[in-house]
Parts: sequence; structure tokens; C-alpha cells
Amino acid sequence: MVRRPVLCRGVERELGWSMGTGASRGTGTRRRSAGRGLTGAQRALLVGGCLVNIGTFAVYPYLAVLLRDRLGVGMAQVGVVLGVATLVQFASAPLTAAFAERIGLKRCLLLATSVYGLGAVTYLVGAEDPALTVLALFLGCGAGALYSPAYRGYLVHSATAEQRPKALSAGNAAGNLGIALGPVVGAVFLHDPGRLFAMTTALYAVLAVGHFFLRPESAAASPARVEPFRRVLKGLAGLPFAVTVLTHYLYMQFYQYLSPFAEDRVPTAVYGVVMMGYSLAVVAVQPLVARRVGRVGYPSAVAVGSCCMALGMVAFAGGRVVGLAAGVAAMAVGTAVLFLKNDLEALAGSTRSATVTFGQQRLAVGVGSLLSGVVGGAVYGLFERAELLPGFWLAVAAQCLLLPPLVLVVARRLSRTG
Repeated sequence: MVRRPVLCRGVERELGWSMGTGASRGTGTRRRSAGRGLTGAQRALLVGGCLVNIGTFAVYPYLAVLLRDRLGVGMAQVGVVLGVATLVQFASAPLTAAFAERIGLKRCLLLATSVYGLGAVTYLVGAEDPALTVLALFLGCGAGALYSPAYRGYLVHSATAEQRPKALSAGNAAGNLGIALGPVVGAVFLHDPGRLFAMTTALYAVLAVGHFFLRPESAAASPARVEPFRRVLKGLAGLPFAVTVLTHYLYMQFYQYLSPFAEDRVPTAVYGVVMMGYSLAVVAVQPLVARRVGRVGYPSAVAVGSCCMALGMVAFAGGRVVGLAAGVAAMAVGTAVLFLKNDLEALAGSTRSATVTFGQQRLAVGVGSLLSGVVGGAVYGLFERAELLPGFWLAVAAQCLLLPPLVLVVARRLSRTG
């Protein structure tokens, strides 16, 4: 008789089915679970996740201008403030995820929406006070750090391994829809920041009420043992963490540096439409490929996603509208595959709860974004000074092809030596 480890039995309890000695019984249970659609509570949370991002991204694209005007400083100082706030948001995610594990996912979501609302009110009343504006920025970042791991954890807390791709892709699609619509909403109110923050305050108030009535997660899905805060990185899935860092290092170069590159090459309105198209394409693509991404091996998914990203970077080098549109389409496919597969592999390889695992993944996103800002910004500056900016995208495309296999090979060798 083969004895299963305690971890395996714990995972079975979390997923809600038993791998008993009767193979037909286990298979039948899994098939019934796999066929179950999203619950009403999950659908309600998807709406909430979309609206949260509408409120966030109605403000986020215009924060640099807002801070410059309210603080009365240059863009260099504004960049430092934004960089520190973003780093705090991502670096604190493992801690906020562990906090959500302790107080419960519903309570954490309710607290996060309340902090979002407090941040919006602080923006509203702090129009003439630079200190209040900075406080509002950090409140928004803190709310995001609380909301994201709990949001994803709630979506998969009772899902089987077969159901996770669908639940995660639906959550990502809802979030990306909010990212696409948020800047449009912000542009409508941008001429009057007071109205913008009054609108976001009302939105978060409604969301707080909605999350209050959200069904609590089942107690059976809670971990049997909660680790202390000092061990928030215990049980980290090393390979998905490393690939997530790399994915966002490459992706953020597209997100951060395409705007200045396209500034004198395509009309601003066209660029805005193209970037909205990217978010909407991810909304459309990820649910369509979710089941296939869940089944394919990790190296294959990394290869497909990285090659699509490389094609997108090459298309950007032309600097034409058609090239930007084609590049964005390729990037949408590549990131849809990589973002989903990285999270699925992290869930499969981690020994912690789904919520804590997502917190660890948010930290990886933050590290990759930081590397993109430091390394990518320096490389972009070199090509800009040499007046060879199209070459920057070719250099990033080369990294998309060379770095992922290198990370996989190094990880395989480390696992063998370990």
C-alpha cells in the first residue's frame, strides 16, 4: 500500500475531492467538478474586479501629471514617488496575502475596497495639500496590495486543478477589461479632477457594499496551519517565480517604453486605441485558450508565449501604425499564455495556500517591473542617444528568445543538484 504524504491529503481537502483507492470514484468526481461552471459568488467578484480596475485605471495613467501639478516638482521627483509607491505595493503583497489568509478573503476584500474609497476621498479633499496627495497615492497602492491576492485566492479557493484555468482566466479577463475601460472613463473627467475623484469615491462605496454581501469562502478551503508572517516566502515555487520575474521584465518594456517610442511616429489617439485593443485582446484570448494552457507542459507554454512576445517586439521596430497593431496582437497572445501558465504552475508547485501563492507571484511581478525600469530604461537610453531606437525593440526581441530557455535550463540543473 502506498501512503500519500500529508501535503497531498491537504491539497485533496482544499480541492474538494478524494483520490481514494477506487479509481472510478475519483475520476467521476473530478469529471463532475471539472464540468461545473463559475458560482454566483465568483461571477459577482468578477464584476467587482472589473469595477475596481476601472476606478484604479481612471486615475493611474494621469497620476504623473496630477502629482506634478499638486506637488509642484519636476518629473524626476514624480518618478521617484511613483516608483517607491509601486515597489511598496508589490513588495508588500506576500504580507498582505498572509494577512488575508488570517482574517479571511471576504473580510480582506471588504477592507481593500474601503481603503480604496478612503484614498479617493483623500485625493478629493487634498487638492491643495501635497502631503494628502502623496498619502492618497500610498493608500491606493496599499488597497491594491490587499485586493489582488485575495481576489485571485477567492476565485480559486474551492476550484479543482481542472477548474483553475477557467477561473483564473475569467479573473484576468475581468481585470483587463477594467484596465481597458478605466483610462476612457478618466479621460472624460480629466478636465475636472474633483469630479473624477468624486466618481471614484462613489464607485468604491458601492463596491464596499457589494463586497459586504459577498458569500464568505468555505472554511474547508482554509489552510490547516497558518505560517507566521516572517515565513511568507516559505513554500515558494521557484521556477514559476523566476519565469514570472522574467515575463514581467520583458512585458513592462513594451508597456513602459512603447509610448515615448510612438510619440512622434503615430497620432496619440491611434496609440490610445491600439493600447486599448491590447487589453481587450487579452480579455478575448485568455478564456479561449485557458483549457489548452492548463494542459500543455510548462516549457511548451513558455516557448509559445516568448515567441509571440518576440514577434511583437520585432513588429514595434517598424514604428508604423500597422506594425504597432500587429505587435500588440502578438503581445496579447504571448502575455495571455504566460501570465496564466505562470500562475497555474505556481499554484501546482507551491506548498502554501492559493492566496499566499498569489502574493508571492505579485512580488515576482514587482521584481520584474523594477528590473525593466532599471535595466530596460538604461538600454533604451543608449539606443536613444545613438539615434537607433528601432534597435531597442530588436534587442528586447532577442532577449525574449534567449532568456526563457536559459532560465529553464538553469532551474533544471539547480533542481538536479538540489
